[in-house]
Amino acid sequence: MNIAIISDSIYPYFKGGKEKRINEVSTRLATRGEIVTVYSMHWWKGKNTIKENGVTLRAISPLYPLYHGNRRSFKEAILFSLHCITLINKKFDVIEVDHMPHLVLFPLKIVCLLKGKKMIVTWHEVWGKEYWQQYIGRGMRASVAYYIEKISAQLPDTIISVSEQTTKSLRASLGVKKPIVTIGNGIDMKRILSNKPADRGADVVFAGRLLSHKHVDVLIHSIATLAKTHQNISLWIIGEGPEKTSLQSLVKELGIEKNVSFLGFLDDQNDMYSIMQASRIFVLPSTREGFGIAALEANACGMPFITIDHEQNATKELVVNGENGILIGLDQEEMAQAIEKLLNTAKDRAFYRTYAEKYDWNRIVSEIQNVYAS
Repeated sequence: MNIAIISDSIYPYFKGGKEKRINEVSTRLATRGEIVTVYSMHWWKGKNTIKENGVTLRAISPLYPLYHGNRRSFKEAILFSLHCITLINKKFDVIEVDHMPHLVLFPLKIVCLLKGKKMIVTWHEVWGKEYWQQYIGRGMRASVAYYIEKISAQLPDTIISVSEQTTKSLRASLGVKKPIVTIGNGIDMKRILSNKPADRGADVVFAGRLLSHKHVDVLIHSIATLAKTHQNISLWIIGEGPEKTSLQSLVKELGIEKNVSFLGFLDDQNDMYSIMQASRIFVLPSTREGFGIAALEANACGMPFITIDHEQNATKELVVNGENGILIGLDQEEMAQAIEKLLNTAKDRAFYRTYAEKYDWNRIVSEIQNVYAS
């Protein structure tokens, strides 16, 4: 099959959960003999079209900043969406679109109708009216954004949802009645285990985008609480994002600079796996996750994880509470207690790996291929 995948951000130029999924799926499809082209912004240097790991990357627009301040850029969403109409001139059998930004689905639906193709959309998370109000404030803008999300959800011929939570929200919050296939994210166990532990690790690790809904500030406060009785406790924060400056200021304000280190984004994913294999606990304090690949990767590296019991956090679906991780409320004291408990009672690394083994990318890609073929 000639497969077109559309996303405004791609790995390794932007390192998030959806970007990892596209990278893992597209490269595996290519090794299986499929013709795969990923259409995105011009993230790389040089020509508009390059080839990486058997996958063609084609820039259909210049690189526009994804963020304006602490929020996703509406300008980028509009401009990239307008460029998507150029796919009318491209050849493909199957088109799969990432659902963010929602505006891209409108021109691509026109493209699919004119070319007589079905549009498959991968949906990672549902924002809904309440979260739009939190994100951009109450008023007309939030209402318009919500209705764009709701209308866009009616456009796909088939939706691939990455979690049962997202599937339920698509039905309940956005009123989707068209087919939804739930296919989760995965991990590359072979690659993870091929890395040796780093020479040094941390007591606690966080990895991800530094965004407000990730609540890394709550994690930092919990470390400050623990530092009163565990003077040498360490937290390593892997990632970048608009909240980084305020989080660094918080660390300084709490006087725990010796306990908390900001590592930024690591150029090589293997370096993160090495650090995780040398560290003890992973904490994902997010209240909004479409899946939570990082938590699975932590288990694969032999670490238990802590995450938040929130209706919009799909990572909770991965927790067998008290076994491979702990589910808590968004509270710094409760988080500090959970961290201390795991520091004192964590099991052998092989125990946690057993919970990650069933989430293998090869199985997941086979399921996605079946959706394409149908």
